Amino acid sequence: MLSKFTRAIRRHWQLYLFLLLPAVYIGIFAYYPMTGVQLAFKKFDYNLGIWGSPWVGFEQFRKFFSNYMFERVMTNTIRISVLGTIAGFPVPIIFALCLNCVFHLRYKRTVQTITYMPHFISTVVMVGILKQFFHPRVGVYGIFYTMFTGATAGDLFASPSAFDPLYIFSGIWQGFGWGSILYLAALSGVSPELHEAAMIDGATRFQRVHYVDIPAIMPTIIITLIMSIGSLLGVGFEKIFLMQTDMNMRVSEVISTYVYKRGLGSGGNSDYAFSTAVGLFNNVVNLILLITVNKIASMVSETSLW
Repeated sequence: MLSKFTRAIRRHWQLYLFLLLPAVYIGIFAYYPMTGVQLAFKKFDYNLGIWGSPWVGFEQFRKFFSNYMFERVMTNTIRISVLGTIAGFPVPIIFALCLNCVFHLRYKRTVQTITYMPHFISTVVMVGILKQFFHPRVGVYGIFYTMFTGATAGDLFASPSAFDPLYIFSGIWQGFGWGSILYLAALSGVSPELHEAAMIDGATRFQRVHYVDIPAIMPTIIITLIMSIGSLLGVGFEKIFLMQTDMNMRVSEVISTYVYKRGLGSGGNSDYAFSTAVGLFNNVVNLILLITVNKIASMVSETSLW
């Protein structure tokens, strides 16, 4: 076996040379930083460093589970993620199915271009747009509210009840066009003969979508759903952090923002070991969810990640 591998290297040494640089890059920037995970099981001391700090076992995890913030950040993270999945997951699928029914090529490409564009807006700019649009005085929302009611609109970014709709629906608007690319690609592989046969049998357009298009993209739907549920606790950090205010902190503090604040706290209150433990807990739960959902998918269908 070794001699075969050696001969393959000698015969195709140029290809292996091309692989060397990305392999070194992945090793340095992806695998070597994993050694820092040991901080989750240590009491970090700046003077001793990561390797010299004393081991404390699962003390950091016990500290997190007994912390008063545990229930809040877990509840907020799960709520935002579940609501975002329920509200946002079907939208790219429905949009792709609708766009696939359009036969006017120029109109179709125009719609695709317009719906893809919000994906390329940076998170900072996106939150800035939201704050300008929903400004209670000079924003579109504030102007129309005053026009119809005669009163000044309330600040939605200071309202805890408005945080979830603002975060979720702005995310849907920004991502549904780009998310439909996978489904449009799957729909492009549907044989026209299936549609022709369905039309001969008298199937309506809706019936063709139901019995031809949806089964064709079902494997893609299952894979994306598995990956979506597998990152249930991985709610994005940047957008939530930028949308947070003192008034909505009660409903907007999630695991990612909590880890950031504990790990890089101001005033010398940084707790690297504790934040590492919380981040590790988050990743382990996501891994368990991914394996579980993938197993369920393989049992109820023929599609799974592995």
